[in-house]
Formats: sequence, C-alpha cells, structure tokens
Amino acid sequence: MTADPWRDRVLLVTGGTGSLGQALTRFALDRLPLKTLRIFSRDELKQWEMRQRFGDERLRFFLGDVRDRDRLFRACEGVDVVVHAAALKQVPACEYNPMEAIKTNVLGSANVVDAAIDAGVGQVLAISTDKAVNPVNLYGATKLCAEKVIVQGNAYTGGRPTRCSATRYGNVLGSRGSVVPFFLEQRERKVLPITDLRMTRFWITLPQAVEFVLGCVERMQGGELFVPWLPTVRVVDIAAAVAPECRLVEVGIRPGEKLHEVLLTEEETRRTWDCDRGFVVAPEPAWRGWQPERGAERLPEGFRYSSEGGAGRLTVEEIAAVIGGVER
Repeated sequence: MTADPWRDRVLLVTGGTGSLGQALTRFALDRLPLKTLRIFSRDELKQWEMRQRFGDERLRFFLGDVRDRDRLFRACEGVDVVVHAAALKQVPACEYNPMEAIKTNVLGSANVVDAAIDAGVGQVLAISTDKAVNPVNLYGATKLCAEKVIVQGNAYTGGRPTRCSATRYGNVLGSRGSVVPFFLEQRERKVLPITDLRMTRFWITLPQAVEFVLGCVERMQGGELFVPWLPTVRVVDIAAAVAPECRLVEVGIRPGEKLHEVLLTEEETRRTWDCDRGFVVAPEPAWRGWQPERGAERLPEGFRYSSEGGAGRLTVEEIAAVIGGVER
C-alpha cells in the first residue's frame, strides 16, 4: 500500500472506538502521513482510553452519535475521507430493540451521506457484513439497507466531489462479541456450547480488515461494493484450536442465526468482477462512467460465494497459527 494518497489528508472514522476503529487508528498513525485522524463515537470512556494509549497529536476526538445530524455535520467539516464503521451489531440486542437498530444503522448511514455531501468530503466508505446478504435477522436487514443508502447516495452528490462505496466481509477474529473471546471465557469450564456442529463462517483478522478497508478507499470510484477473498472456518475447528481439551455441547441455532454465511448471491454475481484483491460488485447505474479495474474478470453465471464450500477452508492447525499469541 502506498502512503502518497493519504498525505496531509483528514480522515474521520465513525464508531472509531470499536475494534476495527482502534486497529485502523494504530495502522494509520504508524504508516499513513495523515494530517488529522478524527474519532467520532458516543463512548467518552473509550475515547479517553484511546487518547492515553495513542498519545498522538494528529488525533481528534468527537463525542457524538450518527443519529445526531447536526453533530455529524460539524464533525465532517474539512474532512477528506470518512470510514463509516458505527453500527449496532449484536444480533439479540437488535432483535429486541428494532427501532434503535434502524435509527443507528439505517438512518445514521443516511446522516453520514448527507453530512459528507454537504461538507464536500471526497470519499465515504461504509463497513458492511455478510449478515446483510439474504438477511434472516434485523441486524442483517439494517446493514443491507445501509449498503443501499451508501451506494445510492451517489445519486445525491450532483456536482459535488463526494463518492460513496461500501465493503462487505465476514467475522473479524478477536473483535468484541466474536466467538474466540467467548470460547476463551468458557474454556475453564471444560465445556464449550456450539449452536450447530455443521456451522461455518468466513474469517478475517483485524489487520487484514484494516488493510482491506484502506485499500478500498484508494481504489474506489463510487458506488462499488468491495468483497475480499476470505478463508472459511468450521466453528468446531475454532473450538478445537482455542480449547482442544474442552467437550463440545450442541445447543441449537439461535433465532436470527444462519448455518452458513454468504458474501455474494447468484443475483449479485451477474455484475461482479473478480479482481486481484477480491470481488467488486459494480454499481447500478454506473456512476460517472464507472469502469472495472484493469485485468478484472466477470464471475461465471450462477456463482455463489458461501462459507459452506470447502475451498479456502482453514485447518485446526492453521486456525491456531492465526490466533497466534492467544494464551492457551
């Protein structure tokens, strides 16, 4: 990744105190020649902790919620790039509090688009999830709506410079609420609850997610949906890598949970290109003469990108190597 596109730029990260936001902050401060990095979130304690941890004069902290249009408009003033990572993402909480999920994930994304356009922000990249594909829970449904809001936000830019795109990827290793920290917590009990022994997931590490997101900012033309090539894992293999001494107990799939995840549907692949770093779903319409990257190839008819397939499946040993320094 070249640092030149980031020289003297102002980057705003919504939800910047989350797992991705903090990892992105570390990467950006260490490797990108930014002028300023703005962290926008509603958690004052995590902002204080980040201030103490990073101690970099390029950091600015904005207390605020993406639901608050006025505060978001102020935060976007003078910004060149927005990475929109703010979201309510816990499936049970979203199911029980549906309007709250809609206000943050859908209306909050609309506020980001509006604020970016009015402030003349050059690029907006939103973070989505495999749960947005054929959603079976409210969280996935709100993220699908958020994808549409971001991508179709290009229709509102007119002559302004703002370009909006989105990324979609799988479960992030070690993020808050993910399965690895849960298994570590349960390990001392010698029993690990597994919802279904057949369950599979896409898997990406935080450093991989950060580099992918920042790379997409550099590549985006506006209106694309970026999907990385990812390995898949069986949840039982994650359990074996984290706590091989534990007995597995199948407890049944929870409401709103899938047996396997999908990152691209057959319908989407009709306008998807296979590039050197993953897949790119072309916008409809092709905003401002959008063109596929050089060397990109169209996906074959009927292609479906699912974690159920065996291609790219990590073994227990490979999973343990990825987990690396986790105390076992």
